[in-house]
Amino acid sequence: MAEPVVATYSIAACDLEAGQWGVATQSKFLAVGSIVPWAAPGAGAVATQALANPRYGPDGLALLAQGLSATDVVARLTEADDGRAERQVGVVDGRGGSATYTGSECLDWAGGLTGPGFAVQGNILVGEETVAALATTFTAGEGRPLAERLLECLAAAQAAGGDRRGQQSAALLVVERNGGYGGLSDTLVDLRVDDHEQPVAELARIYGIHALLFGKTPRGEWIDVDDELRRELTERLGRLGYEGELARALDDWSGTENLEERVDGIEQIDPVVLQELRSR
Repeated sequence: MAEPVVATYSIAACDLEAGQWGVATQSKFLAVGSIVPWAAPGAGAVATQALANPRYGPDGLALLAQGLSATDVVARLTEADDGRAERQVGVVDGRGGSATYTGSECLDWAGGLTGPGFAVQGNILVGEETVAALATTFTAGEGRPLAERLLECLAAAQAAGGDRRGQQSAALLVVERNGGYGGLSDTLVDLRVDDHEQPVAELARIYGIHALLFGKTPRGEWIDVDDELRRELTERLGRLGYEGELARALDDWSGTENLEERVDGIEQIDPVVLQELRSR
């Protein structure tokens, strides 16, 4: 069986200060997120595409976990692959080193760029301006959350031309040790748009929901629940059918609304939770 032709653009990147690694990608290809993005906290990130070799994902992460550099990982993967002339891969390692590879038989326009903490690449593109937009946008976003930077990179690349065949799917993967749901998962963000006329815009919309439900407001910005606010919370929850002891009512409501990650007792309340409750 022939490998899937994942003609696309992507960025593999990291934020070492936050301890995060991730990949963002878009393609005129169904469910690009099922093939291109791979990442593991502390190890690195891999984007595999063109006449994609999906084994580059897990095999690359295993090599990164051994401490190999991004350059060495790309060399190991491609040297062992007879189909390397048709492959494209970008890698960022656990120290922020980066490497990108484009096989000689990838369809034009195809190529990549690297910089501190990122590798960008694409094939069957309108032109090199697409990967240039990925690189410049990522660099300009330094200091902002990695997931948001990666989404902005996709939008900028699409505006610069993108995949010359059009749009179909997009994906965003960001990992952080114990940074996911309940502190029991390393997957901070894993969102996919498998088939859509404007997948990058749709991915950004879905990420907005994700940020609302699973984002973290700094504890110093939480609001103290005084007697007046306690009465308001009790009244609002009661009108929604959540009566009885306040802590239990708030837990029940937040669980129904998938906001439980933003609730921690009733001494203080996340302003996002309060705003959502008031909007009801």
